[in-house]
Amino acid sequence: MAPPSFRSTRSDYKLLVSRETSMDGSDRKAGPVGPSESVHVPDDPSNARPSGEFDDLEGLSLYDKKCTIINREMDSNGMGKYQWYIWILCGFGYMLDLLWAQAFGLALGPLEQELGFGKGQSGNISTAFNSGLTAGAFVWGCLADIIGRQWAFNLTVLIASAFGIGLGGCETYNAFLVLTAFVGFGVGGNIPIDTTITLEFIPQNRRFLLALLSIFQPIGVVICSAIAYAFIPTYSCTPNFAETDALPSCKTHAAPCCSKADNMGWRYMLYTLGAITLFVFILRTVIFRFKESPKYLVYRGRDDKAAQVLQYIARFNGRECGVTQETFDSLTQEHDSMSISGPTLGGGAKQLKTTWKQKIQLELDRYAILFSNWQMSRLTILTWLTYIMDYWGFTVAGFYLPSILAIKNSALHLTLRFTYRSYIYIYLPGVVGVVLGAMLYQVPAVGRKWTMVTSVALMGISIFIFSAVNDEKSNIGLNVMEYFFQSMFNAVLYGWTPEAFPAPIRGTACGVASFWGRLFGIVSPLIAQHLYASSGDVNSVLYLAGGVTLGCVISVILLPNKALGSDSL
Repeated sequence: MAPPSFRSTRSDYKLLVSRETSMDGSDRKAGPVGPSESVHVPDDPSNARPSGEFDDLEGLSLYDKKCTIINREMDSNGMGKYQWYIWILCGFGYMLDLLWAQAFGLALGPLEQELGFGKGQSGNISTAFNSGLTAGAFVWGCLADIIGRQWAFNLTVLIASAFGIGLGGCETYNAFLVLTAFVGFGVGGNIPIDTTITLEFIPQNRRFLLALLSIFQPIGVVICSAIAYAFIPTYSCTPNFAETDALPSCKTHAAPCCSKADNMGWRYMLYTLGAITLFVFILRTVIFRFKESPKYLVYRGRDDKAAQVLQYIARFNGRECGVTQETFDSLTQEHDSMSISGPTLGGGAKQLKTTWKQKIQLELDRYAILFSNWQMSRLTILTWLTYIMDYWGFTVAGFYLPSILAIKNSALHLTLRFTYRSYIYIYLPGVVGVVLGAMLYQVPAVGRKWTMVTSVALMGISIFIFSAVNDEKSNIGLNVMEYFFQSMFNAVLYGWTPEAFPAPIRGTACGVASFWGRLFGIVSPLIAQHLYASSGDVNSVLYLAGGVTLGCVISVILLPNKALGSDSL
């Protein structure tokens, strides 16, 4: 028997995009409802009328209708226990992202001193990490839309923990670079997956929590800085890397030299970070079991599983669920009664009967959403450009600023212990920056666009000013300013991105945006290390970071206004 026709897929996608990109919500006939409202479920699906049961969903595609039903159920749940657990576990993913990114900047000095590589090779560590992040963002972002959110959610952390613990045992520079890349591959999937999962489980009126997820990033940086402060100043070679008469590496010089036994601080730090990452994996897999996203299941034709997940969440939160499989079946029957033949996006059991050729076509059509019309193309390209310039700027700044600050403080005769203690003071206010960004996120007069424009402009300006001064208070104050506004900008950017794209392409869209950012995060340290090695002037690195960061101001201003907030399917 020939497989059923797949003619309706493209039209459903077009309708989905037209609805989703009109993000002011004005053309939606079925917006979010209050927690007191519920979805009517017919006692017997065979008695359900083919039309009229869901009159308020008229004009939406079948997939849109089912997503709206899921949104309503999530809204009626409110921020229950399940939602808070998801938010916290996704927050730990954010924490690990900058926990590891910060680690390599803090370990660079003692690592260079022990392993004996020069300043012209210092950027290779950041490049290796960002190469892994790039591959991870793309692979895990796409896999989240193919194999599901659940597997990607857990595997990313497992990979990062395994290779992270191994980093502390590295004896050679090349081995360190290889393991660093694998850590990046695991960590790279966290942000695109965690934002996607959070968006699909929290109620519409709590979407500011997407931006607030970024509060875990400065917490991760502070934790990493505190661990570095505990180990590196105490267990480093003397004279240390920041001093003009630093001991040379035992790999290149005879004694007296800097050996592994005298320089265990950075190793202790990496062992500890690996253990923290492993603990997060245990939390995600043993302490709390994450259920697959209902929207992903509906997209894959598993209406029965989607209904089971919704019912599980309701039971977990101690309330009744207003959705059963019959709810989705009624929508499918109504759709079929309108003479739309064959399986369609969100078509339940019929969608499962497609051939491999039809499934491949479905995937290609899904990717085509990114460039389906002028507004969607503009949104996609400007989002990519924003991520490229943002990652370029903060990768260079994040990797080199700790070393630059140590060098400047050493010139002021400030101790290494003082410098590492200063990192805690510098990064702690980033928590306030995230909270402020999340608050402004909801203010109509400011909103997402102007919060991003203002914060990224001030971030770039602070980097330029830091290049022009060198005294104790200014060094700390300007680094605080840079990280405060970096945290604010990224909080809003990461929270807004999954909102701007529809669910079938959401994981991919977030992953590809991160991919482009991470890709240019590979290039930027190479350029920075060349500038540093050739000129010997640390300010050349700061000019590079600050100048590119300011480019985000232009790309954000050009983003389409309608893509800056409303209901998400």
